[in-house]
Amino acid sequence: MDFELSPPYQNTHLIGHDEAVNLFLSAFNSNTLHHGWLITGDEGIGKATLAYKIARFLLTAEEGKTYNSIEVSPNLPVFGQIVQKSHPDFKVLERDYIETDKKKLIKAIKDGEEIDEDLKQSLKRSSIIKVEDVRNVITFLSKKSFNNNWRVVIVDSADDLNVSSANALLKVLEEPPLKSILILLSHNPGKLLPTIRSRCAKLALKPLKEQEVASLLRRYAPKLEEAKVKGLAKIANGSIGRALKYANNNALDLYESIKKVCYLGEKGDSARLIEVANIASSDEDNWDLFSELVCRLLRDSLENCKNFREVYGAYENTLKILNETVSLNMDKKLAAIEILGLLTQIKF
Repeated sequence: MDFELSPPYQNTHLIGHDEAVNLFLSAFNSNTLHHGWLITGDEGIGKATLAYKIARFLLTAEEGKTYNSIEVSPNLPVFGQIVQKSHPDFKVLERDYIETDKKKLIKAIKDGEEIDEDLKQSLKRSSIIKVEDVRNVITFLSKKSFNNNWRVVIVDSADDLNVSSANALLKVLEEPPLKSILILLSHNPGKLLPTIRSRCAKLALKPLKEQEVASLLRRYAPKLEEAKVKGLAKIANGSIGRALKYANNNALDLYESIKKVCYLGEKGDSARLIEVANIASSDEDNWDLFSELVCRLLRDSLENCKNFREVYGAYENTLKILNETVSLNMDKKLAAIEILGLLTQIKF
């Protein structure tokens, strides 16, 4: 059973980020709204959902009116227009589809086929946001708005900009057109151009609380057992996106298997260790999952351990092995065995 979040452009449910919402609303009500907003935070915590809520609010807000919420009724036309990307004053800047898949999409549209989420997910995108796409946004912003209101651009995500496209976007931030708002999303703001960061107001979203993740899991995965809800919320590191991904690939079972191997130490049997290593090395997704969960286990152990230096040393060695495995294309099964063997020696 696959569990998933509603797409951000359709999602109306956002929890855990009242501080950021109030900061934006205060700026709007005081007529000090910045032309560039940088929303940062871990993946899967609601950055895009917040960006679309802000966009809908701006595209319907009345100038000079004071608001106590950015909520917009789902019955308003703006909802459907944003979902269809047909609102004349709204644009999303993101990685475009590669040429071959773009042709598939165009053909599907011409043939009258329904463009559902499954089809969109199957299409491959470019690795970067191209400078040509930024220039299209600049042209879009240079035109007069449809109803003399705000024009809104969401950049999802700014991490996908290369040097050329980042510099092109910087020009817009330095000389913003009248009544234009750019909302940049970033998982790794430290990698952005310092000049881009400095020209944006910041909305730094914090990881969700464990109980908030659990609440969202009950909403988006109502058939999930309560024990799994609590277990997933505990290891998701404040991200509902990560929690749902973990629910879909049985991460909780793998995490418990890793814990058993590590905590049993010399009492554990090699067969269990090999079994976990086989799962970890079976494909790229499982390797990424194993890497995340091992690091998660060590980080959790650091918080309450009595032998901090030993656990921290193991954490550093684990990171080194993981990085070298990817960079040097090493055998993942052997790497997993080495990591697990290292962790069995620790007295957690």
